[in-house]
Amino acid sequence: MKVFSILCFLLCSLTFSNISFADSVTTKPVKQEQKQKQIDQVNINTASAEELTKVLNGIGASKAQKIIEYREKFGPFVSVEQLKEVSGIGQATLDKNAGKIVL
Repeated sequence: MKVFSILCFLLCSLTFSNISFADSVTTKPVKQEQKQKQIDQVNINTASAEELTKVLNGIGASKAQKIIEYREKFGPFVSVEQLKEVSGIGQATLDKNAGKIVL
């Protein structure tokens, strides 16, 4: 009888607490994953300086501004490798950001 009382108490607690077991197990992690995916990549042809610095490792405000100036002067990047033509960006920076840069 005691076990039944405890189970009833737990069931009532969950029912009236606005917390759903299904929400905590499935919905929230999926939403967090989707948010994470949204900021995992950056389009170097359209991103602002702030977006570039937020997503890319080793890219601060100065290098982000150089990326923007480069694309304004020469047009959109046609390959990720072309980023190495921007002053201060080399292969090490590209390696650190593999998969984060899109066109």
